[in-house]
Amino acid sequence: MHDQPKYIPLRQSAFFGDERSARPLVAGTIARGELRGDTLLYTGKEHGQDATEFPFTIDQPVMTRGQQRYDIYCSPCHGRTGRGDGMVVRRGYRRPPSYFDERLRNAPIGHFFDVITNGFGAMPDYAAQIKAEDRWAIVAYIRALQLSEHATLADVPAADRTKLEGR
Repeated sequence: MHDQPKYIPLRQSAFFGDERSARPLVAGTIARGELRGDTLLYTGKEHGQDATEFPFTIDQPVMTRGQQRYDIYCSPCHGRTGRGDGMVVRRGYRRPPSYFDERLRNAPIGHFFDVITNGFGAMPDYAAQIKAEDRWAIVAYIRALQLSEHATLADVPAADRTKLEGR
């Protein structure tokens, strides 16, 4: 058994004409579970432009997940409120822009997804750490933070206004 004929990966082989024991993958091969057919979901782009719509419905569980993921991955730099005053920044790391800057308030949601996926400036990419669905949940939470900054009492549904006024 010790001396049986076998091919050790990436070692030379006389069996094949190119003398490689490891064979190249067939063109177009996709690993099981890795087909990324939904371009919007995995790239944040529509027709080559940053997306303006979410790839799935945003509901309370998605928002809760987005807040949780934001608090874990984003708040160390961006702060819990999105002003760019996280704990890492207080320790000397470069300050990120506030989500409330006019430029970012008007940015399409696909921009935020792209930045989380690929990084930008001093921000590293998080594609390996955060799955695509969670990146979209974070983007939804960022949008909620942005909306909350400029919300008025008129933006609150009438049924919920009594809760605010009773305090």
